Amino acid sequence: MTKRIAILTGGGDVPGLNPCIKAAVRRVEESGGTAIGIRRGWAGLLHCDPDDPASLETNTMSLNASVVRTVDRSGGTFLHTSRTNPGHVEADDVPDHLRTNATGDSPYDFTGHVLEVLDYLGVDALLPIGGDDTLSYALRMHTEGVPVIAIPKTMDNDVHGTDYCIGFSTAVSRGVEFIHNLRTSTGSHERIAVVELFGRYSGETSLITAYLAGVDRALISEVPFKIDKLADLLMKDKAANPSNYAMVTVSEGATIAGGDLHVSGEADAYGHRKLGGIGRTVGELLKDRTGEGIILQDVAYLMRSGRPDSLDLMVATNYAVMAVDLALEGSSGRMVALRSGTYTNVPISITGGGVKRVDVDELYDVDGYQPKVRHVGGKPMFLY
Repeated sequence: MTKRIAILTGGGDVPGLNPCIKAAVRRVEESGGTAIGIRRGWAGLLHCDPDDPASLETNTMSLNASVVRTVDRSGGTFLHTSRTNPGHVEADDVPDHLRTNATGDSPYDFTGHVLEVLDYLGVDALLPIGGDDTLSYALRMHTEGVPVIAIPKTMDNDVHGTDYCIGFSTAVSRGVEFIHNLRTSTGSHERIAVVELFGRYSGETSLITAYLAGVDRALISEVPFKIDKLADLLMKDKAANPSNYAMVTVSEGATIAGGDLHVSGEADAYGHRKLGGIGRTVGELLKDRTGEGIILQDVAYLMRSGRPDSLDLMVATNYAVMAVDLALEGSSGRMVALRSGTYTNVPISITGGGVKRVDVDELYDVDGYQPKVRHVGGKPMFLY
């Protein structure tokens, strides 16, 4: 039977999403099926109004080989993305066509509407590409009877059940490149560089970037740090460096001992507030304690910008092919994954296993605030 497969991308964008979409569409076409893109993640299904043709045109698009021919040459997702959760919609975010259904106190659960839209669109299987938040609603769809095959992506590489998520390699590669480039100015001016990197609950991006770039110190989300101790360590690093400079990476989720996360704005539909600013705080405190000049660099969105590297191209393409094949054979409630270097698939329910974090005992020097890989043998490719 001809299959109609819908594809969506949710959460933060990463390099590799477009190649994943392209590979999925081509695989669907090779099978004789058809593909449809859902715009802006789960928001596209929430905002679809089957009684309004303009709404359908705005929130969905037909996908074929011609449409996706060149999309793999750029980063991000041409389907766009959002952090919408149709099962948790605040009053201000309710689409106009659903306002009559918004009775009682918010948040509202519009999962029933999403199911109606999928049925109206004739979707036989759904391929959501995202991290824990996006995939948590994918699990909801599966429990509601929708055939779902999930594809993991996140720069933090923190989705349970897989050793690798689309976007991680490119993010680390970008971080290493920018840090090496930043050495030019840091060394020329004999300063201390503070580089803030992404990483809410998992410090792997900061840890692995620092490990590969040979950075002096790395602050990660899992281990609160003492600023006076950090200042002393960096001053020793600076003195020991013939070029008289030092560098430290900081996960955006890192915290000063006894302090809280640096957050701002309202919580999104998954309960997360915007992170950022710990790097600036660290820089100001270091300047106060050392009297040294500080270079503050917030790499942030640059880590997830631009084209994917070869590894993310490879994994994104293979994840897509495997996901479509699973959908075509009638599987549901599965997530494609890499485990012990092998492509496989796991129950999507495994993504609800809590926060995936760095193995501090194996990979980090708590006293020295720096990467310390105690054993490589038996570890996954990315040590996580």
